[in-house]
Amino acid sequence: METAATTTPPPARSTDPGPATDPPPTTAPQPQLALELLVHGVGGTTPQEMLGDPRVQRITGDDTAACYRRTDDVDAEQRPEDYRNQPVREAYCWSNLTSGNGARALWLILLPFMVANLAHWMRPAAPPDHRGQRVYDLLVRLLALSLTILLAAAACEVALDLTAWQCAGTPVCATGKSWLGFLDPADGGWWSTPGRRLVLASVLPLAVIGCLCWLSHRTWSAYESASPPPRRPGASRGTPAHERTALGLDGFWYGRRLVARLRAAHTTAGLLTVTAALLVASLRADRRAGATTLTAVGQTLTVLAVLLAAATLAIVWRTARSEAARDEESDRPAVRALPYAALAVLALTAGYAAWARPEARSHGPLPGVAAFGGIAVFQGALVLALAVTAWFLQRAARDETRTALRGMGGPAVALLSCAVAGVLSGGVAQRFADWIDGPATPGQDHAPIAGPPVLLSWQASVLPALLAVVAAVAVLAGIRVLVVRKQVGKNVPGLYDPRERPDVLRTERIAGTIARAGLTDAAPVLVAAIAAVTLVLGAGAVAGAWVTDRAPGRATEGAPPFVHAVAGTAESLGSWLMGAGVILLLTMGRRAYRDHSARRTIGILWDVGTFWPRAAHPFAPPCYAERAVPDLTWRMATWTERCDGRLVISGHSQGSVLAAAAVWQLDLATRSRVALLTYGSPLERLYGRWFPAYFGPPALTGLHREMDDWRNLWRFTDPIGGPILLTCEDGRAIDEGPLRDPLTFGRTLQNPLPAQILGHGDYQADPVFDTVRAELLARLGPGIPGQRTGDCDPQGSSGRSSA
Repeated sequence: METAATTTPPPARSTDPGPATDPPPTTAPQPQLALELLVHGVGGTTPQEMLGDPRVQRITGDDTAACYRRTDDVDAEQRPEDYRNQPVREAYCWSNLTSGNGARALWLILLPFMVANLAHWMRPAAPPDHRGQRVYDLLVRLLALSLTILLAAAACEVALDLTAWQCAGTPVCATGKSWLGFLDPADGGWWSTPGRRLVLASVLPLAVIGCLCWLSHRTWSAYESASPPPRRPGASRGTPAHERTALGLDGFWYGRRLVARLRAAHTTAGLLTVTAALLVASLRADRRAGATTLTAVGQTLTVLAVLLAAATLAIVWRTARSEAARDEESDRPAVRALPYAALAVLALTAGYAAWARPEARSHGPLPGVAAFGGIAVFQGALVLALAVTAWFLQRAARDETRTALRGMGGPAVALLSCAVAGVLSGGVAQRFADWIDGPATPGQDHAPIAGPPVLLSWQASVLPALLAVVAAVAVLAGIRVLVVRKQVGKNVPGLYDPRERPDVLRTERIAGTIARAGLTDAAPVLVAAIAAVTLVLGAGAVAGAWVTDRAPGRATEGAPPFVHAVAGTAESLGSWLMGAGVILLLTMGRRAYRDHSARRTIGILWDVGTFWPRAAHPFAPPCYAERAVPDLTWRMATWTERCDGRLVISGHSQGSVLAAAAVWQLDLATRSRVALLTYGSPLERLYGRWFPAYFGPPALTGLHREMDDWRNLWRFTDPIGGPILLTCEDGRAIDEGPLRDPLTFGRTLQNPLPAQILGHGDYQADPVFDTVRAELLARLGPGIPGQRTGDCDPQGSSGRSSA
């Protein structure tokens, strides 16, 4: 490994005016210490693996996230002379933030909320003061609110409609089910009336909403409550305004109040959904029976529910992220009291629904199930409005050449979140209806119950067509890999020593790895195809359900036999596919709960999806970066302030994104002492294209302008990392690569065994890594103040700077 350059000041001159004598002996200056702060990537790793030593010791942090060193390096600050030619290596491990606890695997059921939250951050890179920015925010928050309503409606469908209203009210269905015996109208029990059955069944959706609210509050206390950095982040005056990103603002990672406000609004919306389900059925029965007093009570409760719904929409309308300043204030009492007011109205509605109505009977579907169609139409309208807004924002963007889907990534992902939510809700309802109805098919003429809403059957029937499109895109991707492998294979031998013996199989293996890694760049095509087909098929499903008011199989009974057979097959297959999707999700969650390796695999997905704060949906999985970024910022700021040393923050994969975000949060004085080394980094390849407003070329250019130096290592064989595609002002390129992978082509005298194709991992194995790190440390050497006198402990536990 090459050594970092060090500077030695000249010996001090004597101030004695007497005769010349030999100068007194001088004490050699204390060497300037260097620290390499390692940040791992997706999936996580252990500190022992990061540091290459089984004996490690925690320097600072807790069981969730902490900094570690080799046991031999714990007291490095007390003996800097031992580290003249190498940096002290320290590892920041944050994997437990996403995959440490088995209960986190249950976050898989929150997948639609997480995807909707991503849509908020995928906006085009238009100026912050563009009028479309506020509209984009509002549309995404309204769409996220509709997902909460859909979840509550799906729980009501299973508990209130299929169980309490249809099956419990039908003797044929209730027979043989002992757990429904006390609800059977034939027994004449207290719970046997339809209204009381609905009230009892409403416990299930209430439990779902309460669990989500509790989980959001619990993770809010653990993640969104990190301490701000010791000094406020800053940007140099020479950095143009368009190169400054919101990631460098003071309050970007401290949105406590926003999540609390949205949690109050979404909890209220879920409670009002259950209230509406009870009100519609009871009010309809009272109107048919001519019960004037009960009808008036129901109408009064309806007015109260509408007023609370209006207040909920007002909160969503007025809520916006405060990124320029830390949002640490508490909400007004009215906002905090809103969920309790909704709970009170629900309790009154439950009493109203449980009122004795001897003549009331339940038959057919529960009144109000047509709301599923209204939710689908509302979501479709929001997605279209979001696409129009994104188009205007893209037109105003400064750099649009590398943006995925020409700025339509946010609307496409928002549509996919609605589709995933529809599959989960429909799959649960379909499978539960099949189970509770026994061997009969719900909705058919001979079935004892009507089954789930017709719209869910139509949505299930279009699922096979959507999967066929995905399969077609996958086949095209496979063909692309074969073509690219053949083209790349011609150039692979030229990358290595021409004296090595040709090996066709080895060449094909390397070329195939490069071709498969390139599929990442084709991801926009897959997302665009799925989103477009989902929009068309979803609109067709809504239209078919509203026009026919029958399931596809029954709606095509008079059609030609082939059409009827295709419709029936699609309906049955789609229903099973929906249920299989839900079962697969639950199975993955259960396996991850018991198996650490599976939990780590699921954590990889969450590493990417939960990097961003919960700006749109409070029930989304928590943002781990709101803990990791302050951790890294605090560590860099306090260590450099106390030790006046040089620091290279070295980030791999997703760790490079955390490292860049942490550097953005540093003040200018600290940032001038820090260099950034990234490898296998998705900063430009994924984040720069899909999140251009925050990681686009202007933002990355500004990051490098405000740092001393930044270098990036990449390989053609890496499916995640890639080049940054920027050049320094002095002509030096940030990118080092593509690095050769594998390091040797075949068997040689020095390497008798074939070298491993490393792909996305083990960048430190390449000699270029040590060389680049040494160059970064050497560039940090000049111009930094000398070592301060006094002790410097590894924790760097200094107070806030007064600078």
